[in-house]
Amino acid sequence: MLSRISSIIRKEFIHVLRDPRTLAIVLAMPALQLVLFGYAINTVVDHLPVIVLDEAGDARSRAFVAAFENSGYFDLRDVASSREEVRQAVDSGRAKVGLVIPADFGLQVLRREPAMAQLVVDGSDPNVAQTAIFAAGMVAQVQSADTLANALARQGLATSGGATIELRPVVLYNPSMLSVTFMIPGLIGLILQFQTLILTAFAIVREREKGTLEQLVVTPIKPWELMAGKLLPYVATAFLAVAVALGVGRFWFGVEVQGSLLLLVALSTLFLLSSLGVGLLISTVSQTQTQAMQLALFVMLPSVLLSGFMFPREGMPWIIQQVGLAIPLTYFLQILRGIILKGVGVEVLFGNVLPLAMFGVVVFALSATRFNKRLG
Repeated sequence: MLSRISSIIRKEFIHVLRDPRTLAIVLAMPALQLVLFGYAINTVVDHLPVIVLDEAGDARSRAFVAAFENSGYFDLRDVASSREEVRQAVDSGRAKVGLVIPADFGLQVLRREPAMAQLVVDGSDPNVAQTAIFAAGMVAQVQSADTLANALARQGLATSGGATIELRPVVLYNPSMLSVTFMIPGLIGLILQFQTLILTAFAIVREREKGTLEQLVVTPIKPWELMAGKLLPYVATAFLAVAVALGVGRFWFGVEVQGSLLLLVALSTLFLLSSLGVGLLISTVSQTQTQAMQLALFVMLPSVLLSGFMFPREGMPWIIQQVGLAIPLTYFLQILRGIILKGVGVEVLFGNVLPLAMFGVVVFALSATRFNKRLG
């Protein structure tokens, strides 16, 4: 009995060793999952990019800005010259928070009056917005005591009672800070990637497994015609799924498209180039549908965790953030949230459109070339 079982065991090990691609994926997946989940799943958000408009420009306002930086929750990325520039920085995503200090800020402190400052917060990600408001409130509370004590000490007065620094938060794009408003644009990007990547890879590998791909090759059809015929139905299916998601988001959850629907479709088509390219690439290196599924999951896992779909990229280590920049979905999510939630145009989104276009064109061209060679 033991000899028969050992023979079967030996046979199965031989099958595993003869499929090095599947073995490599199986061995690499646990390590990848540990690294990604260990670094990406971080609910603590810090080092939020801030743009500051300091209209006061005195020692008290500069101390307040320094307190923001020293808190660890905020990183000063830029200094604005107008309130419009603050709004543009938040619109484009260059800053998650804008701090506006009025010209009479220091004078109000000296008069022991409430010193007002405005906090402009990107509310498209509720987790980031709530952290920003809470952390800024704590900074203002601590700085109130320090600022007043320093001012009165120079005048030789006691520090009994006095002024406070009051922050007035203005939450843009998602004033109620609802999670569903943040998730719906992300789900649209994930649906587009999943539909095109998985279905494209499976369709071609399925033809190869059944032996019908070789039958198509010997027909008068050209390789690019075969590729177009294979891909276009899944592109149409993906856009139909997106239309359904937009409809449900609008009529069920009340999430409207604030920007141009035509621009949304155009840039979604650009994103499809990268997804189709990766799907084609998977189809050329996979011999079975099982291999295609494993490779697709290998690609999808970093896209979900590192793109900002679920977890804020600001809370990830620097090296993990750089890895996320190599993922097309990272740029597409910024585009989706920019158009759907913020209503911005291509001039604001250009910093995300350009790398997405470059990645899509290069990957699709390489994958199509490899696909044509395999057919040849």
